[in-house]
Order: sequence, then structure tokens, then C-alpha cells
Amino acid sequence: MFRTKRSVLVRRLWRSRAPGGEEEEEAAAGEPGAAAAGAEPRAHLGGGRGCCPGKAARGGRAAAGAEAELKALTHAVLKRLKERQLEGLLHAVESRGGARTPCLLLPAKADSRLGQHWYPLPVLLCKVFRWPDLRHCSEVKRLCCCESYGKAHPELVCCNPHHLSRLCELESPPPPYSRYPMDFLKPTDCPDSVPSSTETGGTNCLAPGGLSDSQVLQEPGDRSHWCVVAYWEEKTRVGRLYSVQEPSLDIFYDLPQGNGFCLGQLNSDNKSQLVQKVRSKIGYGIQLTKEVDGVWVYNRSSYPIFIKSATLDNPDSRTLLVHKVFPGFSIKAFDYEKAYSLQRPNDHEFMQQPWTGFTVQISFVKGWGQCYTRQFISSCPCWLEVIFNNR
Repeated sequence: MFRTKRSVLVRRLWRSRAPGGEEEEEAAAGEPGAAAAGAEPRAHLGGGRGCCPGKAARGGRAAAGAEAELKALTHAVLKRLKERQLEGLLHAVESRGGARTPCLLLPAKADSRLGQHWYPLPVLLCKVFRWPDLRHCSEVKRLCCCESYGKAHPELVCCNPHHLSRLCELESPPPPYSRYPMDFLKPTDCPDSVPSSTETGGTNCLAPGGLSDSQVLQEPGDRSHWCVVAYWEEKTRVGRLYSVQEPSLDIFYDLPQGNGFCLGQLNSDNKSQLVQKVRSKIGYGIQLTKEVDGVWVYNRSSYPIFIKSATLDNPDSRTLLVHKVFPGFSIKAFDYEKAYSLQRPNDHEFMQQPWTGFTVQISFVKGWGQCYTRQFISSCPCWLEVIFNNR
């Protein structure tokens, strides 16, 4: 019996659905084989707080009846799609979002019932192909690459599951210990025009033909860039500063259709096996996007990232938390309004200090803080410093 191309595409899509239960949580945890040297603890406490891949308790496989119901519902939805739409969806699912794929536009009012719950089509397809524990549309965020991005009530809504990310819910910060966050302050002898790590004390290593640090940031009237990105391996900066003009930037090691800051093309003299191992795990990396409400970071890789930002926590806290962001999750890493309010306290003595509240630090795979052997980000194998233009 011959199968039509449409039926073959539907079967391939169903076989590409996301694993559930323990397999999914183990993949999201990041580092199998935790007994290896330098492995991360799995607790989400203190120095590595962050979003959880799901609030549902770990359990066995879904009952056969529920699996059959989900399969029947998914096939019913997929069979309504055109062949071209099925091909685009399959490309998105099999590339795990690494390829640029078109929007899958379907009627916005079309919902599907699964058990006792009604799900919008975007949520249903995200449950099938990305997050089986997803419950509500408020748990996801549309990416800026999507045609439905920023539209409040479109007649057609994009249902491409890789045009959405999952929202990272922050844990409550600790009680305040001092009036001002003292770890925002740079040494007073560090020029404002040259970005430097707050923990390494300076920058080094400039790629041939790249812009110097002062060329990137010293022009007082320059509004062409909204941030610059520095890539570090432990205490050494690798490559030039990357100036960002476009609203969205991909930072990656290896991306099938990547266009942005490719870390894999940078020449590194670091011979550490851990650095090389972590560098190869960056994969699809992150997407950095300037939006109306702030700057968002989307973790496109297969491993967690760790973020520290002045605007993520209680401004009265002495020590900022390091937030763990799992694969597929987004977090608003920087809020301009909060940063400006933090920049202008009434205390005259505080006003005399250089301010680095416009900097966000991001580490790939490895965390740092009180729950890790690495107390400072400068001990992390591969990390980024994002310096925002506050003019």
C-alpha cells in the first residue's frame, strides 16, 4: 500500500515529538554524568537560582489512553495543514530551531481539547514538540523572528513551536543586606570608555582588524549601537568587542544558518580541556534581543546558561543572584527603566563612583556562586559580558 507524501510527513512529525517524563528532565538538566570533574550540582539554590523546566512532579510514562488521545488529536491538527506547511514544520522540529523556518499561520480562534483542557493551537504544538508539561499560553513568549510578534489580536497566529520560547520564572531574592548593591561598582582607576570585567579588572586580546575598546565606546554622540559583547575564556578575553546595531543578535558556536557573533571562528590560545569541552557545547548559543520592555536572552543551546544582572534582583541586595536558564527558556536579562533608577540614588557619596549597572554577565554550561566551586565568573570556562549603551 502506497502512502501519500502528506501521510509520510505526518508520521515523521509524530516520531519527532518531544520525549516526556524523566528523559526530558534529564536532558534539560544539562550535564549527564555529574560525577565527572567539574560537574555542576543540580540544586537550584543560592549562586545558581533560576527557572525550572516544569513544575510537574517527575513520573512515569503517560497512560496508553492519554498517549492515544494525544496522537489522535495531533494527527487531526496536522492533517488540516497544507503539504508546504507540513514540510516547514518538520524542518523546524528536526533542526531543533537551528534553521530559519517560516511561520505556520493558522486561525487564532482554533482551539483543541485534550482531556479536560482546551489548548490554543500554538500551545498544543509546543506541548507535542517541545514541552510536554506546558499548560498555558502565559508560560510562553513569542520570538521577534515571528510574524505574530507584537500583534495583540491577529486573525492568523503562528503555531511554529520554534518561534516561541518558554518564560523563565525568577525565584524570590534574599532579604536586603545593604542599601546599595556594592558589587556594581568598578575600581575608580578604570576608565569609563573602556569596558572591563568587574572581576578580572581589565580586557585584553584584540583580533586583527577589529575595533579597539575605545573606538567602540568613547564617541559621546554615537547612538549606532545599543550594546557591545565581549567573549571571555576564564580570565582572558578572546577576540574583539562585538558592536551590536541590529535589534536581535545570535551568539553561537555552531548554528546551521547562523548570522551574528560566531564564537567558533575566534582563535583561542586556551589549552584547557574544560574550556574546549564547554566551548563545543555552546552549540546554537543564545539570542540577544532588544525589545520595548528591555533586553531578552533566549537560550537556544542544549545546556543551561547562567546570568547575573543588576536589574534581575532586589536593588537593595548586597550580592546579586546568578540565575540558571534552561534550554528553550527566555529571561528579561536587562531592564533600562530599572537600571536608570538604580543609577540615580540620592546618596552623594554613591554618585561619585563609576557605575556598571549597564552590564550583564552570561556563562555557558557552568555556573558560579556560593553553590559552585567557582565563586567568580572569571573562573568559568566560557562566558560573555554584555555592556549596554546608556546614552
